[in-house]
Amino acid sequence: MRIDAIALSALLAFGLAGTAQASTEEAMTKAGCMACHAKDKKVLGPAFKDIAAKYKGQDVSAKLMDKVRKGGAGVWGPIPMSPIAADKISDADLKAAITLILKS
Repeated sequence: MRIDAIALSALLAFGLAGTAQASTEEAMTKAGCMACHAKDKKVLGPAFKDIAAKYKGQDVSAKLMDKVRKGGAGVWGPIPMSPIAADKISDADLKAAITLILKS
């Protein structure tokens, strides 16, 4: 069976995208994000799907990066989010995490 170049490219891109997503999810777990958030249900913080819905169509990546770095309270209720420093999750991994969350 012969796989043409387009099909092979699609398979490779899907594999790389899956690997990148797994790496981002691992960084989020290591940083502690998953202790308070889940993809589709509220834990202590909002579900990622709810964050994505709230900011749909908006360019909020920089705003959310700042929010994660500084922490805060009041946007999603009274429970404060602790600041997450760069030693817990790098800027690159945080940017990837926010991109992934906004696609939820």
